[in-house]
Amino acid sequence: MTSSTTDVITWGMMLKKAPLIMRNLPRIIKGFRISNISDHKQPCGLGWTFEQAVKRNPRGTAIFYENVRFSYDEFNQWGNRIAHYLMSQGIKKGDVVGVFIENRPELLATVLGVAKIGATCAMLNTSQTSKVLIHSFNLVKPKAAIVGGELTDAFDEVREDLTVGADQVYFLADQDTTKDPGVAPEGYINLATESAISPSHNPDTTNRIYIADPCFYIYTSGTTGLPKAGIFRHGRWMKSYGGFGVMAMRLTPKDVMYSTLPLYHATGLCVCWGSAIAGASGFAIRRKFSASNFWRDVRKYNATAIGYVGELCRYLLDQPERSDDANNPVRKMIGNGLRPNVWMPFKNRFAIEDIVELYAASDGNIGFTNFFNFDNTVGFSPMDWALVEYDKEKEEPVRGPDGFMIKAEKGGQGLLIAEISDKAPLDGYTDPTKTSKVILTDVFEKGDRWFDTGDMLRDIGFGHAQFVDRLGDTFRWKGENVSTTEVENIVSNYPQISEAVVYGVEIPNTNGRAGMASITPAVPLEELDFKDLQKFLTAQLPAYAVPLFLRIKQQMETTGTFKYQKSHLKEQAYDPSKTNGEQTYALLPGSEEYVEITPEILSEINGGKLRY
Repeated sequence: MTSSTTDVITWGMMLKKAPLIMRNLPRIIKGFRISNISDHKQPCGLGWTFEQAVKRNPRGTAIFYENVRFSYDEFNQWGNRIAHYLMSQGIKKGDVVGVFIENRPELLATVLGVAKIGATCAMLNTSQTSKVLIHSFNLVKPKAAIVGGELTDAFDEVREDLTVGADQVYFLADQDTTKDPGVAPEGYINLATESAISPSHNPDTTNRIYIADPCFYIYTSGTTGLPKAGIFRHGRWMKSYGGFGVMAMRLTPKDVMYSTLPLYHATGLCVCWGSAIAGASGFAIRRKFSASNFWRDVRKYNATAIGYVGELCRYLLDQPERSDDANNPVRKMIGNGLRPNVWMPFKNRFAIEDIVELYAASDGNIGFTNFFNFDNTVGFSPMDWALVEYDKEKEEPVRGPDGFMIKAEKGGQGLLIAEISDKAPLDGYTDPTKTSKVILTDVFEKGDRWFDTGDMLRDIGFGHAQFVDRLGDTFRWKGENVSTTEVENIVSNYPQISEAVVYGVEIPNTNGRAGMASITPAVPLEELDFKDLQKFLTAQLPAYAVPLFLRIKQQMETTGTFKYQKSHLKEQAYDPSKTNGEQTYALLPGSEEYVEITPEILSEINGGKLRY
């Protein structure tokens, strides 16, 4: 987000929100109470909250998918059968279950069932293949794996390298398995068939799950170049459920939340589904986002709320305008990454009343929510946080002569850090060494501990902030975090490239940063096969991680400690007039080959004629 003086929040603006606060005071108090459970023996979590929703709205629709609907009672019984069956197969509290299924009801029923046992779902990214998938899976040592029929090819490709017993690999056909369980391939156990006759009552285990128990492992990009598994505990589920669901979204059984976001990420799984469960509302999902079908689905399900990431909103704005754009049932939307150049045009064109922009990290201890419905802000956080000065060249926070960090000036931007305390614990990662790397100590006083978010934010007053940019070795594109180190390793594996540096660059009127690689060819430039390079990268990387731009360098510049100097590369980006005579190339939309950027191509990219 870029700031403007109109985004600063004043006393007058806050006073205008007083009626909203008073009207929703009971929900605010309830949300704070739920979000801040401190009793370590109080039942809570995903399974517990879902069972509360069943009591409130047993016959109401819980899940919409294509032309299928499941009531809260039906869906709860489905999850219960899965839970009872898996327990009969030895899955117990504390075990890890790898879940590798695309967005569909079977994924949510599986997650619900596993959560009720007290086992942990490792939410595997369905875009991952080969070595990255092996790493993600083995990192958390699952006792069992549950694989969707749509992903068995990718799973079988790496199965020999996975640490899971042959008798604990389950299959869910790519269809409505409640009507037809299908036939499992050789080497798989058909979970739908086997669990069909299991008990459908709530398991006793649901009431023995507490705030400190892990609920999910949600993967995030790391500086090592391979994903890290962030621990998402049931206590964090309650914070999301209470903060985003009860306090911010305030849905009811009459509402429907529509989300096309991937359910292996926390925004789709915890924020959107959690908000629906908090309201005992409907949750409508789609396998993958479709701009042309989005509003058609919204009207079909009569969705009053939607989940988003900024890029999704830009795609919807790019669709041809229709006379009925504003004639839709949506009142609220929740998500992150909505930039100012999209915020107001989207809000006005589609007649959205509330944009609940949020900021949260699945691996962190801090969350912001735009509870008061201001424009161009991630909202406020009740947690203890600060913005500190950051040296982008040294890639570290600035410390003063006294050794302590320096807070950014009021209205300025800085690295967001959050204090680690009993109120805001840091769950971190499965690997303690990874967790230690995101903890800052002796920040403002000796002995204090703060979480380093790796993000730059701007203070716009009254505890509200604006997202500015992501720091370090990841950047965000198409709603996904991309690890520069991972992409660098793969680009460097191409036989005709000897060295590669990867970073994110901004394209005008897009959200996030697109991937760009500065490469040193191992062959004369005229021999570099750009078409084969594109084919190689597309086979090795998810679509969102394939670099869209290349820069040819004869030698990489490094610091005295041999770190690549990326800051000026990011600033110069793909504009050949700024790259000191070094050629730049682009992978144009729909193309299968990198082409040299000419002034004409540059103009078309920056002017939006070529849409990424």
